[in-house]
Amino acid sequence: MIPYGKHNIIQEDINSVISVLKSNFLSTGPIVNEFEEKFVEYVGAKYAVAVANGTAALHVACLASGLNKGDELLTSPMSFVASANCAFYCGAKPGFVDIKLNGLIDVNKIKINKNIKIIIPVHYAGLTVDVKQIRDKFKDVIIIEDAAHALGSKHDDVMVGSCKYSEMTIFSFHPVKHITSGEGGMITTNSKELYEKLLLFRTHGIVKNSGNNKWSQDMQVLGYNYRLSDIHSALGLSQLNRVNDFISQRRKLAKKYDEAFAENPHIEIIKEESNQFHSYHLYVIKLKNKEARLKLFDHLRKNDIFCQVHYLPIYLNTFYRELGYEKGLCVNAEEFYDRIISIPMYYGLEDKEQDKVIDCINNFF
Repeated sequence: MIPYGKHNIIQEDINSVISVLKSNFLSTGPIVNEFEEKFVEYVGAKYAVAVANGTAALHVACLASGLNKGDELLTSPMSFVASANCAFYCGAKPGFVDIKLNGLIDVNKIKINKNIKIIIPVHYAGLTVDVKQIRDKFKDVIIIEDAAHALGSKHDDVMVGSCKYSEMTIFSFHPVKHITSGEGGMITTNSKELYEKLLLFRTHGIVKNSGNNKWSQDMQVLGYNYRLSDIHSALGLSQLNRVNDFISQRRKLAKKYDEAFAENPHIEIIKEESNQFHSYHLYVIKLKNKEARLKLFDHLRKNDIFCQVHYLPIYLNTFYRELGYEKGLCVNAEEFYDRIISIPMYYGLEDKEQDKVIDCINNFF
């Protein structure tokens, strides 16, 4: 079986984890800080906070932003559900902005009212949103970039995660992402105030050494146990050392796909524009005939090629439908969903495996 995504673990990764297992700290130790420091060095931000996963990153970023009951949050429907669920976690309400034909949020369709506190643009599949355009149009709204797909991506040569035009950026280190820590996430920011709030919410809302006693621990806000262990951080840190190789190989694979499907009249390729640097968490093809999607999906599975669809528009999930969100809310997103398939894209995909994927798709048509 050829999976659509897969982690890549080498001996150096294993050794880094073993080293932590033999150390004095399995959690809340020095490796977490080292991972954070190396991460901000890579993306170009001032601060980073490692957390348990990308969903936790979204949650604490919203908490640090002061999102609360009565507030609203806008995001793209073409994302994993966590991009919107984080609003509910804070007692707020998510709203959705339709997408462009490449899967990215359509900035020109963003409408703001007095209740909207946060916009979460999603860098879909590794393709970058023009966050500067959002900042220029909406100067008083908090922007949290969802870069779970976009480690190493750039827009106008600005690295995603540098937070040049946003308050915070979140990342995910799930095993199918560019780098993995098993599970894990990261939040970057240039604001010391937000950084300190993120640290507080990450660890139960507890401040240590807050009183006259050296052992004093004071819970000042309702926080969560969203810490990332040293074990996970060691793996993430080791993987981060190879991130440029990972992205370079993904771009090489994408170029081969682009060339292989360029003459296929049944497929539309989603390409980066001149001001985008796509890091290709996913390689998504659009079928011109949506009736062929299920047949192609089954054809690939029968040939031991594991493909996927990213994503059902968030508001069409049962939970959202039962809250009153309805089909037709974002027509471009629904049309996009009807036509897309994510095909294998990962560092270790071998030439013969990619050739099999290409031949299987082209021969199907």
